[in-house]
Amino acid sequence: SPFPVSNRSPKFHNTSGVGNGYWEFPNTSAAQIVLDAFGQLKLQSWSEDDQRWHTLVSSKCSYHRCGVFSICSIPGEKTCHCLEGFRPIGNRESEGCVRKTKLQCSNEEGHVDTDGFLLMLYVDYPSDGHVLKLVTNAADCKSECLDNCSCIAYAYDSNLGCLVCSFSLQLSGEDLLKFDLEMSLQADDTDLNEANKPGAHRKNKWKLQLFSFASVSAATDNFSVANKLGEGGFGPVYKGVLLKGHEIAVKRLSRRSGQGWEELKNEAIVIAKLQHKNLVRLLGCCLEREEKILIYEYMRNKSLDFFLCDPIKRRVLDWETRVRITEGIAQGLLYLHQYSRLRIIHRDLKASNILLDSNMNPKISDFGMARIFRGEELQANTSRIVGTYGHMSPEYALEGLFSVKSDVFSFGVLLMEIVSGKKNTGFYQLHSVHLLAHAWNLWTSNREMDLIDPMLEEVPTRLALRYVNIGLLCIQETADDRPTMSDVVSMLSNESLDIPPPKQPASVNATSMEKDMLVQQRRSEVCSVNDATFSTLDAR
Repeated sequence: SPFPVSNRSPKFHNTSGVGNGYWEFPNTSAAQIVLDAFGQLKLQSWSEDDQRWHTLVSSKCSYHRCGVFSICSIPGEKTCHCLEGFRPIGNRESEGCVRKTKLQCSNEEGHVDTDGFLLMLYVDYPSDGHVLKLVTNAADCKSECLDNCSCIAYAYDSNLGCLVCSFSLQLSGEDLLKFDLEMSLQADDTDLNEANKPGAHRKNKWKLQLFSFASVSAATDNFSVANKLGEGGFGPVYKGVLLKGHEIAVKRLSRRSGQGWEELKNEAIVIAKLQHKNLVRLLGCCLEREEKILIYEYMRNKSLDFFLCDPIKRRVLDWETRVRITEGIAQGLLYLHQYSRLRIIHRDLKASNILLDSNMNPKISDFGMARIFRGEELQANTSRIVGTYGHMSPEYALEGLFSVKSDVFSFGVLLMEIVSGKKNTGFYQLHSVHLLAHAWNLWTSNREMDLIDPMLEEVPTRLALRYVNIGLLCIQETADDRPTMSDVVSMLSNESLDIPPPKQPASVNATSMEKDMLVQQRRSEVCSVNDATFSTLDAR
């Protein structure tokens, strides 16, 4: 906020220059010093001619001026300086700095710690620091940080206690523009939460490529509006271009985001562990300053609902393409549920979260709400319902119970949308009946082919009826009655396999509460208005 200062005040009048911390006030009727949102002081004078403030001089050190492990200094020719023991990442220290020598942190018996700390004065506490409440003195606080190989800094305050700042990522700040898109993504089995616990060691670090903010900004043309692909619950998504011409997608967390860092971190944790041709690929991230950014491979054909919701573009989705998309989604879900390193429940499977590459191959995206199941865990309960009404299983929407069968239900809804060319929630708004109930009514009256998208010119009747049958099996009201994704993949790929008749789906016996939930969708999602969409949070 501005602080008006008289231009006659001798306290601020000094001709020795900005380098010594003094500014000479202009000979005008009004002047002020402003501290802007980036922490930059500006000396401004008022112009009667155009009735606005003009900045005459500003301090060198704005909040975002220098990169990671560097400090800003007003005196001297160089504004940004690397901390002692660090060197510049690139040609300029403003891009950030990296260690000259790697940390020697180890937990081997008999090892003598050689790592130390550099005292930094006049700094603020990090917003993402972790307070160790049981530590009661500075010496123990230092020991805790040394014992945790993900800890890079600590502070002790008699009132606050022991504050440690941990990054399980190597803060290398690589140049995104030089990134090789064909490089394999490396990930291990330990999530970020475990890596940040006191006593966690470097052998359990979370491996994910870190890029400098300067290079991310350059790849997106300084996050220009022209490169903006869309915006959702996390914040905006931009298209970026690398030096070799490869395109990327950049998801930048908005500071106003209602979902925030926890969901973005969860998405990175989950995707970093996964590699499958039907899952979107995470290339890396940027955690410089207060920026929290994820970088993905770019999907040229955007999302499935981009086609389903447009009567012209929907013509691109011929029957063979829809079959390939359906089978790809099923394979991706089967991998998540059964063949990945951990059993993962997506919890928000819908058309806008199915991205399509240049060959119309599907890739499941948006893992911000995903849940990792460990060991023999098969089901969980939550009071925080996340996802999209109209795609949620009844046991999840009403009781907070979710399992792999919750994803199976969502897949069934998605399959119905693919074969019919209609969105579940949009169909309810137009016909006051759910698409699922409509499909069941057609099934029981032997008019299943009436469900198939009329825009499809050549449809194999037997296969189309089989897909409707599979979809209805997936949306049965009781979770135990639904098939597993392994069963679904078998039924989709083996036409000679007998399929049982479905039981009545959940939407036919929908309670008033479920109907109210679907009505709430009227103002949210009929078709995505953006090319990139994200989950929304709804309290139960």
